[in-house]
Amino acid sequence: MSGVNVGGEAEWVAALTHGSFTAQLGPKGKSVQDYQRLEFLGDRVLGLTIADWLYNNGQEAEGRLSQRLNVLVSRQMCASIARQIGLPEHIRLGKQARDDGGSNSDNILGDVMEALIGACFHLHGFDAARAMVRRLWAQAVGGQAGQAKHPKSALQEWAAGNRRKTPEYRLVDRSGPDHAARFTVAVGIKGVGEVEAVANSKQEAETLAAAEFLRQFG
Repeated sequence: MSGVNVGGEAEWVAALTHGSFTAQLGPKGKSVQDYQRLEFLGDRVLGLTIADWLYNNGQEAEGRLSQRLNVLVSRQMCASIARQIGLPEHIRLGKQARDDGGSNSDNILGDVMEALIGACFHLHGFDAARAMVRRLWAQAVGGQAGQAKHPKSALQEWAAGNRRKTPEYRLVDRSGPDHAARFTVAVGIKGVGEVEAVANSKQEAETLAAAEFLRQFG
Protein backbone atom coordinates (compact mmCIF):
# COMPACT_ATOMS: atom_id res chain seq x y z
CA MET A 1 0.00 0.00 0.00
CA SER A 2 2.52 2.58 1.16
CA GLY A 3 5.44 1.45 -0.97
CA VAL A 4 7.88 1.08 1.93
CA ASN A 5 9.69 -1.90 3.40
CA VAL A 6 7.23 -3.49 5.83
CA GLY A 7 9.59 -4.41 8.64
CA GLY A 8 8.30 -4.37 12.21
CA GLU A 9 4.90 -5.89 11.55
CA ALA A 10 3.50 -5.00 14.98
CA GLU A 11 3.89 -1.27 14.29
CA TRP A 12 2.02 -1.49 10.99
CA VAL A 13 -0.76 -3.58 12.53
CA ALA A 14 -1.11 -1.03 15.34
CA ALA A 15 -1.37 1.76 12.74
CA LEU A 16 -4.36 -0.03 11.24
CA THR A 17 -6.09 -0.74 14.57
CA HIS A 18 -8.94 1.46 15.79
CA GLY A 19 -9.73 1.75 19.48
CA SER A 20 -13.07 0.01 18.95
CA PHE A 21 -11.22 -3.14 17.91
CA THR A 22 -9.25 -3.31 21.15
CA ALA A 23 -12.33 -2.40 23.20
CA GLN A 24 -14.32 -5.37 21.93
CA LEU A 25 -11.55 -7.72 23.08
CA GLY A 26 -12.29 -6.89 26.70
CA PRO A 27 -9.41 -7.33 29.18
CA LYS A 28 -7.27 -8.91 26.44
CA GLY A 29 -7.49 -5.68 24.48
CA LYS A 30 -5.29 -3.87 27.00
CA SER A 31 -2.25 -5.55 25.46
CA VAL A 32 -3.22 -4.58 21.89
CA GLN A 33 -1.96 -1.22 20.65
CA ASP A 34 -4.25 1.01 18.61
CA TYR A 35 -3.20 3.78 16.22
CA GLN A 36 -3.52 6.83 18.47
CA ARG A 37 0.13 7.25 19.48
CA LEU A 38 1.38 6.59 15.96
CA GLU A 39 -1.18 9.04 14.55
CA PHE A 40 0.19 11.71 16.90
CA LEU A 41 3.68 11.06 15.55
CA GLY A 42 2.65 10.84 11.90
CA ASP A 43 0.73 14.10 12.06
CA ARG A 44 3.95 15.96 12.92
CA VAL A 45 6.02 14.14 10.31
CA LEU A 46 3.44 14.87 7.61
CA GLY A 47 3.25 18.55 8.51
CA LEU A 48 7.02 19.02 8.46
CA THR A 49 7.43 17.09 5.22
CA ILE A 50 4.75 19.04 3.36
CA ALA A 51 5.93 22.39 4.78
CA ASP A 52 9.51 21.71 3.68
CA TRP A 53 8.29 20.51 0.27
CA LEU A 54 6.24 23.65 -0.35
CA TYR A 55 9.00 25.95 0.90
CA ASN A 56 11.50 24.48 -1.55
CA ASN A 57 9.01 24.28 -4.39
CA GLY A 58 8.80 27.97 -5.23
CA GLN A 59 8.72 31.52 -3.93
CA GLU A 60 5.14 31.80 -2.67
CA ALA A 61 4.41 34.17 0.21
CA GLU A 62 3.84 32.83 3.72
CA GLY A 63 0.08 33.25 3.47
CA ARG A 64 -0.14 31.14 0.34
CA LEU A 65 2.18 28.52 1.81
CA SER A 66 0.00 28.27 4.91
CA GLN A 67 -3.13 28.00 2.78
CA ARG A 68 -1.74 25.12 0.76
CA LEU A 69 -0.27 23.41 3.82
CA ASN A 70 -3.61 23.46 5.63
CA VAL A 71 -5.33 21.80 2.68
CA LEU A 72 -2.61 19.22 2.03
CA VAL A 73 -2.43 18.00 5.64
CA SER A 74 -6.18 18.22 6.30
CA ARG A 75 -8.19 15.25 7.51
CA GLN A 76 -10.03 15.22 4.19
CA MET A 77 -6.81 15.04 2.17
CA CYS A 78 -5.40 12.28 4.36
CA ALA A 79 -8.65 10.33 3.98
CA SER A 80 -8.56 10.82 0.22
CA ILE A 81 -5.02 9.44 0.03
CA ALA A 82 -6.08 6.53 2.25
CA ARG A 83 -8.87 5.63 -0.16
CA GLN A 84 -6.54 5.86 -3.14
CA ILE A 85 -4.26 3.19 -1.67
CA GLY A 86 -7.12 0.93 -0.56
CA LEU A 87 -6.87 1.41 3.20
CA PRO A 88 -10.56 1.02 4.14
CA GLU A 89 -10.57 -2.76 3.75
CA HIS A 90 -7.47 -3.15 5.92
CA ILE A 91 -8.52 -1.16 8.99
CA ARG A 92 -9.21 -3.23 12.10
CA LEU A 93 -12.48 -2.00 13.60
CA GLY A 94 -14.87 -3.27 16.22
CA LYS A 95 -18.08 -4.77 14.85
CA GLN A 96 -20.24 -1.81 15.83
CA ALA A 97 -17.81 0.71 14.37
CA ARG A 98 -17.65 -1.24 11.12
CA ASP A 99 -21.44 -1.56 10.97
CA ASP A 100 -21.67 2.21 11.49
CA GLY A 101 -19.50 2.81 8.41
CA GLY A 102 -16.28 3.51 10.26
CA SER A 103 -14.13 2.10 7.47
CA ASN A 104 -15.27 4.97 5.24
CA SER A 105 -15.13 7.71 7.88
CA ASP A 106 -12.87 10.63 6.98
CA ASN A 107 -11.90 10.91 10.63
CA ILE A 108 -10.76 7.30 10.91
CA LEU A 109 -9.16 7.11 7.47
CA GLY A 110 -7.28 10.35 8.08
CA ASP A 111 -6.02 9.13 11.44
CA VAL A 112 -4.91 5.77 10.02
CA MET A 113 -3.07 7.45 7.15
CA GLU A 114 -1.15 9.59 9.63
CA ALA A 115 -0.53 6.55 11.85
CA LEU A 116 1.06 4.71 8.92
CA ILE A 117 3.37 7.67 8.36
CA GLY A 118 4.18 7.58 12.07
CA ALA A 119 4.94 3.86 11.90
CA CYS A 120 7.22 4.38 8.92
CA PHE A 121 9.08 7.15 10.75
CA HIS A 122 9.40 5.13 13.95
CA LEU A 123 10.68 2.04 12.16
CA HIS A 124 12.77 3.49 9.34
CA GLY A 125 13.51 7.12 10.18
CA PHE A 126 12.61 10.48 8.71
CA ASP A 127 14.06 9.95 5.23
CA ALA A 128 11.89 6.88 4.64
CA ALA A 129 8.79 8.60 6.02
CA ARG A 130 9.43 11.68 3.89
CA ALA A 131 9.85 9.49 0.80
CA MET A 132 6.57 7.78 1.61
CA VAL A 133 4.73 11.10 1.92
CA ARG A 134 6.30 12.51 -1.25
CA ARG A 135 5.25 9.43 -3.18
CA LEU A 136 1.66 9.40 -1.91
CA TRP A 137 1.13 13.19 -2.00
CA ALA A 138 2.90 13.83 -5.32
CA GLN A 139 -0.27 14.34 -7.33
CA ALA A 140 -1.87 16.58 -4.71
CA VAL A 141 1.19 18.80 -4.30
CA GLY A 142 1.83 18.95 -8.03
CA GLY A 143 -1.82 19.74 -8.79
CA GLN A 144 -4.17 22.46 -7.68
CA ALA A 145 -4.87 21.29 -4.12
CA GLY A 146 -4.84 24.32 -1.88
CA GLN A 147 -4.27 26.76 -4.75
CA ALA A 148 -7.79 28.11 -4.81
CA LYS A 149 -8.86 30.46 -2.05
CA HIS A 150 -10.47 28.65 0.87
CA PRO A 151 -14.28 29.00 0.71
CA LYS A 152 -14.47 30.53 4.20
CA SER A 153 -11.87 33.15 3.29
CA ALA A 154 -13.60 33.80 -0.03
CA LEU A 155 -16.95 34.26 1.72
CA GLN A 156 -15.40 36.62 4.26
CA GLU A 157 -13.98 38.73 1.44
CA TRP A 158 -17.26 38.62 -0.48
CA ALA A 159 -19.12 39.91 2.56
CA ALA A 160 -16.63 42.72 3.12
CA GLY A 161 -16.59 43.64 -0.56
CA ASN A 162 -20.38 43.86 -0.61
CA ARG A 163 -20.57 45.78 2.67
CA ARG A 164 -22.35 42.95 4.43
CA LYS A 165 -22.13 41.67 7.97
CA THR A 166 -19.49 39.06 8.83
CA PRO A 167 -20.64 35.48 8.05
CA GLU A 168 -21.94 33.68 11.13
CA TYR A 169 -21.55 29.91 11.50
CA ARG A 170 -23.59 27.80 13.89
CA LEU A 171 -23.77 24.10 14.64
CA VAL A 172 -27.27 22.89 13.80
CA ASP A 173 -26.89 19.21 14.62
CA ARG A 174 -24.38 16.53 15.54
CA SER A 175 -25.39 12.92 15.04
CA GLY A 176 -23.87 9.46 14.98
CA PRO A 177 -21.16 7.84 17.13
CA ASP A 178 -17.80 9.55 17.63
CA HIS A 179 -16.06 7.45 14.99
CA ALA A 180 -18.69 8.25 12.35
CA ALA A 181 -20.07 11.60 13.49
CA ARG A 182 -22.06 13.84 11.14
CA PHE A 183 -22.12 17.60 11.63
CA THR A 184 -24.74 19.94 10.20
CA VAL A 185 -23.57 23.54 10.09
CA ALA A 186 -25.38 26.65 8.91
CA VAL A 187 -23.76 29.84 7.70
CA GLY A 188 -25.67 33.04 7.28
CA ILE A 189 -25.16 36.69 6.47
CA LYS A 190 -27.77 39.09 7.76
CA GLY A 191 -29.89 40.48 4.96
CA VAL A 192 -28.67 37.90 2.44
CA GLY A 193 -29.60 34.38 3.51
CA GLU A 194 -28.50 31.17 5.16
CA VAL A 195 -27.49 27.71 3.93
CA GLU A 196 -26.62 24.41 5.60
CA ALA A 197 -24.11 21.67 4.87
CA VAL A 198 -23.32 18.26 6.37
CA ALA A 199 -19.90 16.60 6.74
CA ASN A 200 -17.83 14.29 8.93
CA SER A 201 -16.27 17.20 10.82
CA LYS A 202 -17.47 20.61 11.94
CA GLN A 203 -14.64 22.30 10.04
CA GLU A 204 -15.46 20.54 6.78
CA ALA A 205 -19.17 21.28 7.20
CA GLU A 206 -18.35 24.97 7.62
CA THR A 207 -16.21 24.85 4.48
CA LEU A 208 -18.97 23.19 2.46
CA ALA A 209 -21.54 25.63 3.79
CA ALA A 210 -19.39 28.61 2.80
CA ALA A 211 -18.92 27.19 -0.70
CA GLU A 212 -22.66 26.58 -1.06
CA PHE A 213 -23.44 30.09 0.18
CA LEU A 214 -21.18 31.56 -2.49
CA ARG A 215 -22.78 29.34 -5.12
CA GLN A 216 -26.26 30.51 -4.19
CA PHE A 217 -25.68 34.16 -3.36
CA GLY A 218 -22.21 35.09 -4.60
